[in-house]
Amino acid sequence: MAETPCTMGIMSKLFILHGWTYQSETWKPLVALLEKRGFDVEFLKIPGLTDGTNPMWTLDDYVQWLKEKTAAEEKVVLLGHSYGGRISLAFAAKYPEKVARLILEDSAGIPPRGLRRLKRDVFKIIAKIGHTIIRSERMRDLLYKLARESDYRKATPEMRKTMANMLSVDISLILDHVEAPTLIIWGAHDRTTPLADGELIHRGIRGSKMIVLPDARHSPHITHAQKVADIITAELQQ
Repeated sequence: MAETPCTMGIMSKLFILHGWTYQSETWKPLVALLEKRGFDVEFLKIPGLTDGTNPMWTLDDYVQWLKEKTAAEEKVVLLGHSYGGRISLAFAAKYPEKVARLILEDSAGIPPRGLRRLKRDVFKIIAKIGHTIIRSERMRDLLYKLARESDYRKATPEMRKTMANMLSVDISLILDHVEAPTLIIWGAHDRTTPLADGELIHRGIRGSKMIVLPDARHSPHITHAQKVADIITAELQQ
């Protein structure tokens, strides 16, 4: 796709909400591509992850935080990946008048099933009992291995409780409150938030569109930055 600048006079600011990560460098290629095409992009650092703070929050707290971050804009475009998708969905459901477009990339928020449910339950155990009870480093490593998420091992006790809070919310229950035109981008081989989750979100949001990348996993913005930029550009220039 040609590098055609968007018509900024009619385009709302694009806010990016990243997933569960402690660094933001992997987003730079996609942000650069979008800015080169004329989009006004702001990458938000999420409390407890990339902003350097150490809160214990609920999903409602994150929605309020996003409301404050976007207060200067009449309407916004939200691009949420994984954890950030969960926040974006909750915000769009609560403040439909604020969201001009919603873009979800391999979003979290659908209750896990099967082995993914085991992972969630293990994580809740870790969050509940913490380091004070599990004094054995070997036992902690085993629990994190069962959860299959090395990033969680880096989390503070407060952020483990935050994730437990987030996992307790079933986003599927509020999908019908999302009114913004919604684009869903998903990696076909995502094992963190499987394709079935994306399909459920697609069915739950009226009029949403879904694009599946056949050779991508959980983070297409990293592995397929050019393709994701093309998809977003096509969507926002309509």
